[in-house]
Amino acid sequence: MRKWMAAVPALALLIGCANAAASEGERIRLSPAGPAGTIGPAKPETTDGSLFFGTITRNVSEPSLSVFPADPAVANGTGVVIAPGGGFHMLSIDNEGIGVAKWLNGLGITAFVLRYRLVPTGSEFPGSLIKLLGDIDQLKATVAPLKPLDTADGEAAMAYVRANAASYGIKPGRLGMMGFSAGGAVTMWTTLANQPQSRPDFVVAVYPGLVGDSIAVPPKAPPLLAIVAADDKLAGEDAGRVAKAWTDAGADATLVTYPEGGHGFGIAKKGKASDAWTERTQQWLQAKGLLGK
Repeated sequence: MRKWMAAVPALALLIGCANAAASEGERIRLSPAGPAGTIGPAKPETTDGSLFFGTITRNVSEPSLSVFPADPAVANGTGVVIAPGGGFHMLSIDNEGIGVAKWLNGLGITAFVLRYRLVPTGSEFPGSLIKLLGDIDQLKATVAPLKPLDTADGEAAMAYVRANAASYGIKPGRLGMMGFSAGGAVTMWTTLANQPQSRPDFVVAVYPGLVGDSIAVPPKAPPLLAIVAADDKLAGEDAGRVAKAWTDAGADATLVTYPEGGHGFGIAKKGKASDAWTERTQQWLQAKGLLGK
């Protein structure tokens, strides 16, 4: 418990460095299979600034995708669904969502930012989240009911893009999913569900957290890139666990660990070793043949 409490100020600082609000793309409402609504009374979805966490989205009860198409002059036929993090209580919508989408656009990739369902929050936020970050067992218990809902949201997002791939200029076999922190868990749950229409063709899990104890790697699992900082006191172990599960199953996995960067570094530069994650990811995508036309 102590290590989680020690990580809270760093988390607040890191997520608080989120980029200034960026313009939204086309917004598409998703209709996932399974139960509607969320795990408590629905509240109006909001996107605004937070002293602790930067620009965030809260109270998502209806999942959606925002579309960020690559410039046709550089588009290469690859697409990525992005799941931002935020402890399942919020989404770091710029630092781990829109900012990442804009970066991927620069690589010729069409990006889709997923707003998946969250724990409803009110005036007690962010104090309630910071308190939960000090008690991992209570945090796990609080967000556990969201797992089937958020898995369904991830599946719906992937299935929607795959069904409409031609209209977005995405080539067969080139639709991936990238998730950060809690969004990394949503990415892994979507992948592990192993449904033909929603299974990613490749996976990038950036400091995934709260993935769960059971990681049953599907047959012919997609290639995986897992990224984490060695000083991540919140989710430092899950990236390694996911990569090990992949390699133990004989699947393609690459684990990149930076000596410093903490948790929640996202796309914003921090002057830490973790700033290199975008360059390393670009290299990995290039090696997998995902950046050429």
